Amino acid sequence: MLTMTNHTLEKLELLLKSSGYKVRYEKGNFKTNACLLQNSKVVMVNKFANLESKIAAVAELARTLEIDYNLLDDKQAAFLHQLKQTQLQL
Repeated sequence: MLTMTNHTLEKLELLLKSSGYKVRYEKGNFKTNACLLQNSKVVMVNKFANLESKIAAVAELARTLEIDYNLLDDKQAAFLHQLKQTQLQL
């Protein structure tokens, strides 16, 4: 289970950034979630969402995206493997 801390959110962001994705926090008229913009490697997160919602959204995207393990270091690869093996409990 993921801990709901800023450190966890930073680890998720770094995981996506290492995979070539850009993580942006924007205000907008979208639900408290994250979305992947079509045909680009940009992840948009609602900046007004609470920490738990941000972590849940980014973790779900990281879980479903096709991420090349060769781009990650050993710790990030282990974190991604753990993330894909667990379901987020909120």
